[in-house]
Amino acid sequence: MVIELKEVVGVIKNRSAMEVRNNLGELLNEVQYRQERIVITRAGKPVAALVDMAMFERIRLMDEEFTVLTDQLACAYQGVDPAAAEAEIAEALAALSKQ
Repeated sequence: MVIELKEVVGVIKNRSAMEVRNNLGELLNEVQYRQERIVITRAGKPVAALVDMAMFERIRLMDEEFTVLTDQLACAYQGVDPAAAEAEIAEALAALSKQ
């Protein structure tokens, strides 16, 4: 069964910084009560996002875990030729993707 991403995360809305400034209270309600996600743009380019606190906490924890894992990898591969390390990591990722 294939689930489209938008069914899982809902629609991500784009709003300009000016719209956010003018409608912050309404947008906060959309985020807090409807778990909507809003990308804030400036000159058409994404610069920030509004997400509910549960999503923010998940992102924060994932970021912390990523930092720990990359630090562990750096220690494990300290003194190893970068090309050899990249080849080993690529091989491990390829093996995981076959599972």
